[in-house]
Amino acid sequence: MTSAPYDSAVDSAPGTADELDVYLEDDLGADVGGDLEDQQLDLAERHALRRVAGLSTELEDVTEVEYRRLRLERVVLIGVWTEGSVVDAENSLTELAALAETAGSQVLEGLIQRRAKPDPATYVGSGKAQELRSVVISTGADTVICDGELTPGQLRQLEDVVKVKVIDRTALILDIFAQHARSREGKAQVALAQMQYMLPRLRGWGESLSRQAGGRVAGGGGIGTRGPGETKIETDRRRIREKMSRLRKDISHMRTARDTKRQQRRRNAVPSVAIAGYTNAGKSSLLNRLTDAGVLVENALFATLDPTVRRAETPDGRAYTFTDTVGFVRHLPHQLVEAFRSTLEEVAAADLILHVVDASHPDPESQIAAVREVFTDIDAADVREVVVINKADAADPLVVSRLQRHEPCSVVVSAWTGAGMAELRELIARELPRPEVAVEVVVPYDRGDLVSRVHERGEVLEVAHEPEGTRVRARVAPALAEELSAYAVRATAG
Repeated sequence: MTSAPYDSAVDSAPGTADELDVYLEDDLGADVGGDLEDQQLDLAERHALRRVAGLSTELEDVTEVEYRRLRLERVVLIGVWTEGSVVDAENSLTELAALAETAGSQVLEGLIQRRAKPDPATYVGSGKAQELRSVVISTGADTVICDGELTPGQLRQLEDVVKVKVIDRTALILDIFAQHARSREGKAQVALAQMQYMLPRLRGWGESLSRQAGGRVAGGGGIGTRGPGETKIETDRRRIREKMSRLRKDISHMRTARDTKRQQRRRNAVPSVAIAGYTNAGKSSLLNRLTDAGVLVENALFATLDPTVRRAETPDGRAYTFTDTVGFVRHLPHQLVEAFRSTLEEVAAADLILHVVDASHPDPESQIAAVREVFTDIDAADVREVVVINKADAADPLVVSRLQRHEPCSVVVSAWTGAGMAELRELIARELPRPEVAVEVVVPYDRGDLVSRVHERGEVLEVAHEPEGTRVRARVAPALAEELSAYAVRATAG
């Protein structure tokens, strides 16, 4: 039978993680010949847990303790590598490590397993789950974080094997959002997303939590009411659904207020620019550089959750607004997209999107693709987009050149040093929509308020002072053109 070589290959696989590293390096670098040996290599690679170097954040100096929280969760990361190269898999786990550190954890170890798809029962396969348990014991970890969204069944069964808390990527991101939310709207949105995630993952803890409400215990309900009543888990689910309903109403009211402010800006014909992009790409730094907004800037993922709106002007004097939005991330939980929809609509309603890209990241193209997926989800794919290639001071010039070739409508900047800001402002001025109606008016001197509004909300082409008043040639919005029509010398649709 041909199964014997397969069995021997698995049996001879290394038992410890250190042996596993050598095993992988030796076998992956070997010149293997023959179909059977190739199949053995594939099988070994699929079943192997591969350590990802450079993820440990253990303290090297005891004096560092005072700069950290007194009690950090000690975590081991685990990912399943189903497609792409090993570099892609390691980059994904490195990002998970950054997320874990942002949440306040201490990353002890990172491992990936090559599989065609995650195991439906324990995510990494039953045998490798036992090996993961050994890693947890040897490192003293108290939490395992999986680089993917686990089903309730996978979560429960993997916890039963490794005997410590298991969370997935989605729960980790939700936890970070919960830590960083500051506004009432942001907190409500995060709470709703957490409840949507939690609801299918509730589980009972034995029959002792059952609340019997049958027969006389229920108050003598009579025929049809005897028997088991509502269990603890059913009560929890009902309460969560009630809280979710209240949160949706609250968010709906907040959305109405946000829409009112947005419509007011629309009535005043103020164009809007949304700053969007991958988390930690430098969006808030860019907003501060362009407008002196004073927004929190932190080298951490999801430092910004609450959108900030600031006023700015083009070099020719046209007013517009900047909106700093929440950062996106690969596999952004759909619960967050739904809960933050009212906030993300700032992007969809914008006249122009500044898509900020971290050029110093190992794989900026994958970040661009992930952000554009979210643009599609929130109906912002058709909004005019300018790619802002940020952190040019820290990036490889070859990567910057490659991004410029792939993104024709782009500009290279450094929010840290200020390089490229003048070019960015000029590009924004070119890409923003211009007022629709061309007018030429002579405004009496006692109506200086109208001239001021033309300067503030329109595009002034020429100004002259005459005995009758101020002659202005400009392009303005239809509503302002209507107000100016009484003083028109010539008005044409443009």
